[in-house]
Amino acid sequence: MQAGAQSVSPKRQLSDEAFKNVQLLKGIPVDEFMGAMGLFSAATSMCCLECHAPDWAFDTPRKITARKMIQMVNTINQTNFSGRKVVSCWTCHRQSDRPQVTPTLDVVYGEPIYWAPDDLFQQAPGAPAPDKVLDKYIQAVGGAERLAKLTSFVGKGSATLFGGGFKSAVELYVKTPNQRTTIIHQDLGNKTMTFDGHNGWLASAVTPVPVLELTGGELDGARLDAELSIPGRVKQVLSQWRAALPREIAGRPVNVLQGTGTGGLTATLYFDEQSGLLTRVVRYANSAMGRVPTQIDFEDYRDVAGVKVPFKWAFAWVSGRDVVELTEVQPNVAIEAARFAKPAPAVAPR
Repeated sequence: MQAGAQSVSPKRQLSDEAFKNVQLLKGIPVDEFMGAMGLFSAATSMCCLECHAPDWAFDTPRKITARKMIQMVNTINQTNFSGRKVVSCWTCHRQSDRPQVTPTLDVVYGEPIYWAPDDLFQQAPGAPAPDKVLDKYIQAVGGAERLAKLTSFVGKGSATLFGGGFKSAVELYVKTPNQRTTIIHQDLGNKTMTFDGHNGWLASAVTPVPVLELTGGELDGARLDAELSIPGRVKQVLSQWRAALPREIAGRPVNVLQGTGTGGLTATLYFDEQSGLLTRVVRYANSAMGRVPTQIDFEDYRDVAGVKVPFKWAFAWVSGRDVVELTEVQPNVAIEAARFAKPAPAVAPR
C-alpha cells in the first residue's frame, strides 16, 4: 500500500509491561487492553475510578470481582462456543452494574430499540450488489475524476466532547492515499489522532500511556478513516464486501455493506438509499473480551473542489464521544510530512 513518509515502529508495548498487577489480560497490546477496559465501562456504565483506586495497581473489591467475571465469560465461551467470543459483559449487563433478572414490561411493549448488526453476515438474497452501492457512493461524492484531483485538504472547526458543553478548536489534515491527522486542542493538552499510511497513534492527556500505538483492528480502523476522507479507493480498503437487506436510520432507508480488513477489522457501512452518501460507519476491533465498536455518523456534506465532504461527524467509541464541526476546508494544499508523524505526548498549554 502506498503512503507518504513511513515511520519505523518500535517493539509494541504489551499490557503487563505497561501496567502493574495485570493478572489475566496479559500479553496483549496496550490499545487492545484499553479496548477491553472500555467494554467493561460501557457494559456496567461505570468510569475508571468506580473500580480502581488512585493507586491503579491496588486490588479493590470490584477489581477482584471483575477478574472472576472475566474467567466466567471465558469459560462460557470455551465450553459452549469453541472459544469464540459470543458472550461478553454486554450480553447480560447492558449498562447496569447488575444484570437484570426480571423483564421490564415498559421495555417489552415500548418503542423497539435499533440494535446495529454487529454479527458477520453473508450476502443477503435480494440485497443490492456491493459494487453497485459503492459505485453510487463514488458518484454521489463527485465521481472518480474529481476524487482523483483532490489530493489533500486542511480543515478547521470545533469539537464538543462527551459530557462537556464547551467547544474546543480542531485541526484536520488529510492527504491521499491514506494519511490523516486530527488535533483537538484541550486545556489538558492536545488530543492527537494520526495515521501516517502505515502506523497509527493516539496522544492524549487521559490515555494511560503518553502515546498509544494502534494495532490490529484499531490500526485497520485508522486506515479506513483515512481512506474514507477522500474515498477514491473505497473498494480496495476492505475485502469480502457483502450486503445486508436495507434498513432505516433516523427514518431514512439505508443500504448496508460490510467488509473485512487485514488486521481483523470488521466494518459495516450505511449509505443513504436516495443520495448514495455515506451516513454511518460502525467498525469493530477484536479484543480479549470481545469486539470493540467505534461508530462514526456523517452529515452536512458540502462541496470541496467538486467533492462532497462531511463538515460534521460524531465519533463514538466505548470510552467517549467527540462531535466535530468544520467551519472551513482548504483543498489541495501542501502538507508537510511531519503532520502525519508520531505525535508528541500531550502537554497542557502554559
